[in-house]
Amino acid sequence: MYTSLFDTVLFDSFFSPMSTVYVVSDSQLEELKRKQRQEELENLEASRKRLEENYQSRIKIIEEREHELQEELKALAPAAEKKTKPAAEETEKCAVKA
Repeated sequence: MYTSLFDTVLFDSFFSPMSTVYVVSDSQLEELKRKQRQEELENLEASRKRLEENYQSRIKIIEEREHELQEELKALAPAAEKKTKPAAEETEKCAVKA
């Protein structure tokens, strides 16, 4: 069976999506590529800045927690020494009496 050009266009337009084709000059294509690359670069730089800021804030939190723990250890160390000194003194007293 023979299909006319009219039938082909009519059939294709109803059953398959139409593609849009843009014709641009080489200079316009280069400008579009340049703009896309520039936008991508700016996005990467912004992303890097956010990551660095988040990293620095996490470092600060970790350092603060380390400082807190060191202070707690310092506060607990004298209490532990006081508890062990009397026991050591009592052992020495018992050794002297014997």
